[in-house]
Amino acid sequence: MAVEILRHSGIRVEELVELTHLSIRQYERPNGEVIALLVVAPSKSERERAIPMSAELFHAVAQIIRRQTRNAQGIPLVTRYDSHEKLWSEPMPFLFQRQLGTVRNVIAPHTILNMLARSCEEIAEINPAFAGTKFTPHDFRRLFATEIVNGGLPIHIGAALLGHLNLQTTQGYVAVFAEDIVKHYQEFLNHRRALRPEHEYGDVAPEEWAEFEEHFDKRKVELGNCARPYGSPCQHEHACIRCPMLQVNPKMLARLAELEQDLLQRLRRAETEGWLGEIDGINTTLTFLRTKQADAARTVRRPVDLGLPRPRTP
Repeated sequence: MAVEILRHSGIRVEELVELTHLSIRQYERPNGEVIALLVVAPSKSERERAIPMSAELFHAVAQIIRRQTRNAQGIPLVTRYDSHEKLWSEPMPFLFQRQLGTVRNVIAPHTILNMLARSCEEIAEINPAFAGTKFTPHDFRRLFATEIVNGGLPIHIGAALLGHLNLQTTQGYVAVFAEDIVKHYQEFLNHRRALRPEHEYGDVAPEEWAEFEEHFDKRKVELGNCARPYGSPCQHEHACIRCPMLQVNPKMLARLAELEQDLLQRLRRAETEGWLGEIDGINTTLTFLRTKQADAARTVRRPVDLGLPRPRTP
């Protein structure tokens, strides 16, 4: 059942052993439909998240609960030791617990890993083609991520289900096939073309191209380049230091240093005169300026030379 839950939920093995009877919740949609949720307690990312349960996942969880309550009693309350936080939990109805002699314990993550390894060995004995094949709990997390994204679920929703804070992390989990990418993107382009009027696909006039180039010429400012969208004017009255659209040219780092010194002199004067509003505004500008300094400095760091790959000598 551990494999079934890992495969249909994508949770980590540490989160698996932390599941309790309290992790099962209900959510009622506006139309009255009731959805079963599996609530995952904070673990690696320290963020609680809820996973809508599929029929397969709900069946696996129900099987575990039925097994733990086969004596017509509630799930026993046991404590669990967290090896990362070095703490014992409060007595809770953990789903993955077992009786060892006279003691009842929560199954540890490494025990799940050992059980999975033994299952792989048993499969290899029946079918020699699987000899040497090994699975880890994290493999099922990757399979879950690939299945939901290739099935059409937006990747940002997949990231929320997996508990990832960064979409690039989710992309690293997903094995998306090239044919799927080409097919879906081509369908998207065809659908978008069908919605647009035919006259919008005409050739670009010389005046239109000149206007397009002029827009990018006007985005050039003293400190670098303005990244505002095409055809839009400057919305921040050229207060570029505070503007999030400003992309600082690394060659202008010296100029940023001059502006910083000037702001510091103005700040000292404002503090002497007691101009509280001026102090607040200058501090805000300094915060933006130093952020842009750091961003520009990162772009001038020299890349690490890894050398060219060479064939190994026999």
